[in-house]
This record gives sequence, C-alpha cells and structure tokens, in this order.
Amino acid sequence: MSAQFAACRRTARLGGQDTTIFSLPALAEMGFPGVHTLPICLRIVIESLLRHAGDEGVPEAAVAELAAWQPHGVRTTEIPFVIGRVILQDVAGIPLLGDLAAMRGALARAGRSGTVVRPAVPVDMVIDHTLSVDFHAAPDAMSRNMQREFDRNTERFRFVKWASQAFGGIRVIPPGIGILHQVNLEYLAQGLIREGGMVYPDTLVGTDSHSCMIAGLGVVGWGVGGIEAEAAMLGHPIGVLTPDVVAVELTGTLPTGATATDLVLELTHRLRRVGVVGKFLEFVGPGVHNLTVPDRATVANMAPEYGATIGFFPFDAMTARYLRETGREPALVAMAEDYFAVQGCRAPDRAAALSYSDVLRLDLAEIMPCVAGPRRPQDTIPLGDLGRRFEALLTEAPDAGGYGKAAPTQREGDRCGEGRCGDGDIAIAAITSCTNTANPGAMLAAGLVAKRAVQRGLRPPPWVKTSFAPGSRVVSRYLERTGLQSDLDALGFHVVGYACTTCIGNSGPLTPTLERDIAERNVIACAVLSGNRNFESRIHPALRAAFLASPPNVVAYALAGTVRIDLETEPLGRDPDGRPVMLSELWPAPDELAAAMHAAADAEAYRESYADPGGSNVLWNTLPCTTGELFAWDEASTSLREPPFLDQEFRVSSLRPVTNGRILALLGDNITTDHISPIGHIRASTAAAQYLRAHHVVDGAFGSYGERRMNHHVMVRGTFDNARLRNRMAAGREGAVTMHHPSGEVMSLYEAACRYQATGVPMFIVAGHEYGTGSARDWAAKGTRLLGVRAVIANSFERIHRSNLVGMGVLPCEFPAGVTAESLLLDGSEELSMPDIGAAVRPRQAVILLIRRADGSTTETQVTLRVDTQSELAYLGDGGIMPSLLRRLAGRVGPAVCANPICSRR
Repeated sequence: MSAQFAACRRTARLGGQDTTIFSLPALAEMGFPGVHTLPICLRIVIESLLRHAGDEGVPEAAVAELAAWQPHGVRTTEIPFVIGRVILQDVAGIPLLGDLAAMRGALARAGRSGTVVRPAVPVDMVIDHTLSVDFHAAPDAMSRNMQREFDRNTERFRFVKWASQAFGGIRVIPPGIGILHQVNLEYLAQGLIREGGMVYPDTLVGTDSHSCMIAGLGVVGWGVGGIEAEAAMLGHPIGVLTPDVVAVELTGTLPTGATATDLVLELTHRLRRVGVVGKFLEFVGPGVHNLTVPDRATVANMAPEYGATIGFFPFDAMTARYLRETGREPALVAMAEDYFAVQGCRAPDRAAALSYSDVLRLDLAEIMPCVAGPRRPQDTIPLGDLGRRFEALLTEAPDAGGYGKAAPTQREGDRCGEGRCGDGDIAIAAITSCTNTANPGAMLAAGLVAKRAVQRGLRPPPWVKTSFAPGSRVVSRYLERTGLQSDLDALGFHVVGYACTTCIGNSGPLTPTLERDIAERNVIACAVLSGNRNFESRIHPALRAAFLASPPNVVAYALAGTVRIDLETEPLGRDPDGRPVMLSELWPAPDELAAAMHAAADAEAYRESYADPGGSNVLWNTLPCTTGELFAWDEASTSLREPPFLDQEFRVSSLRPVTNGRILALLGDNITTDHISPIGHIRASTAAAQYLRAHHVVDGAFGSYGERRMNHHVMVRGTFDNARLRNRMAAGREGAVTMHHPSGEVMSLYEAACRYQATGVPMFIVAGHEYGTGSARDWAAKGTRLLGVRAVIANSFERIHRSNLVGMGVLPCEFPAGVTAESLLLDGSEELSMPDIGAAVRPRQAVILLIRRADGSTTETQVTLRVDTQSELAYLGDGGIMPSLLRRLAGRVGPAVCANPICSRR
C-alpha cells in the first residue's frame, strides 16, 4: 500500500458492520478537492487507483492526475486501471485459455515453472455462444439443440474443463444456464467486492463488447479483446486513455407503447450523429428514476453500438431494489447502499452538479416505437414507416444504401413456405439477445401480445422461422408462472435454448427450398430480432436485411410475415371470422403489464435458479476431464491446436520501418469485425474447407468457425472470408478476393497473403471510416496478424478493434481529416512504406506514409499512429501483448499468488 495515501484507508460502518474502505472524502481532504466534482464513473476508477497506488504498474502520480481531471482537457494521460474481476464467454474465452496454456508450454520449454500463469483476479466463464437454432417451434427444440451443441463441441468443452482445474480461480458456468451478460446482471455482480475485511466497488472487463451492460447496475466495466483480458487476468492494469465523460440528462417518462428497446435504438441513432466513440457516458437527471435497472441495462448494453466505452448509471435506490429482488444477500445490499453514500458516489439529480465534458439532454416522452436496419443498429425507422422505407430501399442504388432492384419480387399467394418468397418476407423472427431478454418488462409484453394474438386466432405464416432464446432460466420461470409461455409456444416461440443465438448468427438453417429460392431469384428476405446488431449477412448469410425491434414487436412482425407493412395503421392479419386485427388491439395496457411484472420480482426464483448453476447438466457433468498443469496438444486435431503467437517470429518488435509493402485489401466505410473475423458455417468453397479436407474431414462435417476457433490454420484461412466483403481490388467480386501485385492476378485473399509472405513483402489493409465496428472479436486482429499484415490505415477505428490490433502487434494508423484512399487515388497497385516507424515513436505521432505508384511516381502524406498510451507502445515493442506477458512472467520467481479468497473458490 502507498505510504502517501495510507491515511485514506479508513474504517467505515456499512450495513451495520465495521469494514475497511479507501475513502474518497479522505483523499479530498488530503489536497485533492477535485474528487468532489468528478463524474461518478471516474470516482469508481480513482478508488481503484488509490487502493493500488504504489503497486506494480500503478504509480502514485496516477491518483493525483485523475483527481485533477479537467472536463475539456487534452487526453494524453494513461489510467492504469486495475479491475476487480474478469468475465468470459466461450467464443473469445476458450482461445484466451488456449493462449494461457501456450504460455505455460513456452515457459516449460524454457525450463521455467508454468504455474506462474494463473489468474490473479476472480474469473467467470459462461459458455453461451455455442448453441445454434437447428430445431425450433417444437417442445423438444431445446433438448435437441443442446445435444447437437455438445456433439459439435465435445473437444472444446473438455479443454475448458481441463483449464478450470489447471489454472484455478476460474468458475465455469456450463451451457444451458444463460447468456453471460444476463447471468452477470442477475447473479455474478454483487455491487461490491469483499476481500477479507475490505470492500470496494465491483469493476470488470469481459471478452465480449457487451460486457458494458453491467454499467446499468452501477458497475464500471466494459468489453475488451481476449488478449487484453489475458493481461487483466494475470493482474496487469488495463491501460486506458483518460476519457471525456459526457452526461446524458434524462427527463420525463417513456410513453405508453414505447419500450426500453425503442429508447436505446433512438439513443444509438442520436449518439452516432453526435460522436461519442471512446467516451464514457453517465446517465443522470430525474428521468433516470423512471427507468428500471433492466431498462438501464438495455441502454448500457448497446454502448458499443452508439460508440461509447460505457453508458453508466450510478448506484441509487433503484439499483438496491433490483439487487434485493434478484436474490442478492441482503447484508451485502445494505452495505452497498451505505458504501456509495459514504463515498459520495450516488447519482446526481442534475448534470450541473458535477463536471462533464459535455451534456446531452433527452426527454423520454419523445421516444416512439421504432426499428433499426436493415444493416446497422443506428439506422432507426419509425414503426409506421418501415413498410414505405423498405419499398424505397429495394430500388435505391447500392451506393445509397439500397438494393438496386429494378422491381420488387412478390410472394405468390401463401407459397413462401414452399420455397417461393418475396422481397420483405420475414424468414426469421427471433426473441433473442441479452439486450432485451434480461428485461422482464420486454419479455412479459411479448408474452401478453402473444396471449391476445392466440385469443384472436392469429398464427405466423409458415415461412417464418420463430425462436425464443431467453438469457436465463429465470425468464422461463416467470413466463410459465404467468401462463404466457404457453401463448408464445402457440405462436412457435418455443424456448430453443438459454444462449446467445440469432443475434450472433447462430440462427440455424432455413429450409433448403426457401434458401435456394432466395438465392436464385435475388430475394431480399428479412430477419426481425430483438438483438443489438444486424450487420449484413450476420444474422443469416441468405438474408440481406435484418431489423432490430423490441420483443413484442418481434411477435407482431412474425404474425404479419412481412416488413412491408405499417403496423400502426394496417392489420397484422385477420381472425377466423375475417375481422382485421390491429397491433394496438394486442398491446398490453400499462396496468396489465404492471400486474404481470410482480411475477418477475421474486427473489427466491433467482436464488433457486442460480443455486447450483449447471449442477443438473448431465451432458456437461459426464464429459471426461484430463488433469495436469500442461495441456497435451494433439497435432492431429482439427479443433484444438497450440496457438503460434509465442513463436519466435511473433516475438519481434512491431516498432520498425515498413518498406515496400503491398495493399492486401482496399476497403470502404463500416467494415465490421464480422467482415474480418471468421464467423458462421465453413462453406465448401473456402480455403478453410480445403484445409479440413486435407486433414480428412469430410464435406458436411466442417462445422462452423466457432467450433474451429482454437485451430489457427482454419481461422487464418477464414479471415476476411465474408460473403458480402467488398474489396475494391477484387474486380467487382464480393468475398475474400483480391488482386495480387505486381502479377495482376485475381485470387483468394489468403492465397495472395501467402504469396507476399513467401517473398518477404509486408502488407497493409486500407479502409475508410469506423473500421472494426462490432463485436469484440480478437480473431479479427489475430487473423490479420497471421496473414502478415503490418499496418491497417483507416479514417477511423472503433475502440476495441483498434486496441486488439495493437495487442497483436499490428500498427493502426489514421488518415488525417480530409484525406481518404479515394482522394489519394489508391487502386491497390501501389507500394506503401512507413520509414518513420521505430522505437522512438510516441503515442499518436504523425508519421510519413510514402506511396509509390505503378508508374514510378511517388506521393507522401502523413498518418497518425493510433497508439494511444505508453503501455500500448510497450506492447508493440515486444511484438504484442502475449510476447510481452511472457517476457514479464519469465522474470517472476514462483507462482503468482492471488490475495483475494475468491480466487481459491475452486
């Protein structure tokens, strides 16, 4: 503990108990009065700095620097934030465990003890991304989907069981329990962390961009890539550039008919226009008290969609009420109430009470029902306008965001279910995603709409694939208790599993005839889902349009069967007597919804649901588990291979000049991590499929990239392999295609990268604005590095992907304002060099980009090295985070010891 701040260690009476805290009022008394005007989220961060000041990586000066935070200051200072715990889902979490296993192996081969590689903070892994909706609209859909999930992932799940016993301090919540972020909200997060006789605020990072959902509960936490989470697990501070903090002052109340989904979609639209990328948002004002914690969590969940690092709601009476209603320990809730009051960390009623970089204001009464799409979550459309807007999109030019059709296709009667489909027909309607399934109000509203639809004799048309994937088993308990699950079942919304499904593309197959008809006739069929992302081809590769909507409106669109409708003025369908049925007739009254909400406020239901997570999961419990400190890699495996990122070729400084490089891909705006990272099923025509055939995997058994995520040979071949990728060097073709130079041959992007690597040619990716939008897919950065890309030059980056590139030793660079690939007349035939890159570069330094064209002429421009902190430069100097961690671990003597007793809970 820092001697300078020892006086801040105080005894406080919290919840009737004497406990030790690091007092923020005491810090103010020591000559840091700025603490009193800091935004609440920064007070949580400074408490961590105060508690760890003087520890490795946390200089005492960091406390004073953050205490002196200025709302409009120049952001050049790094915050070494030590978090309290780490949460993982399996998509990024299993490769993370593979990286740790590789570190142990590397240390063992060097004659060192591998046991030094172990968590220094508590870690929870929820396996929630492996289930696919292969079966639906049937009472046994969930059990059949889970059986197939285990059939496909047995080898990976056995690896997780080995890792949990080998590393210690990792609690695994197996498949069938829920979605990570909802489980975190309802169970894992306690508001405070207790360590012996000390308490401090819960803080975290997670390997999923929507880990920030927990900020709705007053917890400072956000998503990072798996490689950053590795550092946090091992006890290293997360280096954060000191942020701007923007207050969002809410007033009023949501009107009848508007939901928290509508609120967050409208916020996403507005905030993208304002620009809040990389900023902290703090929600304040009287309107906050009119939002339940699940409403707040819905808003916080979509921070990656509106670009912020977090959307934070400070602890208040509503937070404490939610903790009690969800079965948390009463004594700890009382302690949390007192703690945040003593520390001065309760929510302000007005933004003017604290210092903020900016203040945005929103009257909740302005929010109206809406959807977002067809390709981006920020593109909101009023509910009544969707039909007209979709009609216009069909014939608008692709450059304007449309589909460029001469005339829309029409459905032939009701034959879509037999394989004849029309533009705008809904092929998938899914109640899914932690964004909404953690919200009892949204779930119960969907059930009430279903109840009235069943009473009126309505059913979805046969071409609509309906599914319901709750984020926890608690949802089923209150829907069954109110009798509403039977109504959802009657409409085909049977529970398909407790997992993240359609929202991440695990939507399962359509009927072969329908999918073939969509492809052959170029039909713009649609998905409607209660998710957070709808990037093109994400939900299903056959569907080019996807719309985000609230759960009750998902039910409504499923009944209509098409998006070419005005739900406010046109009927969803007709009852058996031929009478039109309007959505307004099905919508629950406020008092009806309020009565149903009582069923969700059952603390005992939460306690029982989480009493023994996975204890009755026979599929998981009967999986055999190997033991030992080192993992026995099988070179014949096509699912699990030892990661290569600690090989000597990756342990070379990235801070060295790049000379005579080639452009591997020349891309436009809004390239998402879905475009970059391998996702979805492995198609038979891909380089990944060729590799699997060569390793004796038969056609039809390739599975998905998710199932092969621990085999880098498969993943590098799938990097950028998105059917809708538009590379300007691909001669007009879509997909992972490029032109090799100087040969001028058009070939797969992977083949071109191999050719360049074979001749020692470094590579660049050149792109436009918002490069790397989307999920926290560290394989988007890992695959980029494995292809041999030295630098990505874009007009702007999304936060997580930029940091992931740095973590993998790839240089992120930004064009200056007004300069683009188009203004530089780049066509992909150029040679690019960055001679200024070296060990002496500084964060955000401008460096020269030298462009040599095919005719021998040259052009120079400056680009900004988007390396934001000194710790990021240090990572690049070691070749990336993993080589850097290995170097530090190799210098330790003996195993790392976690002082937190939770670390020994296994």
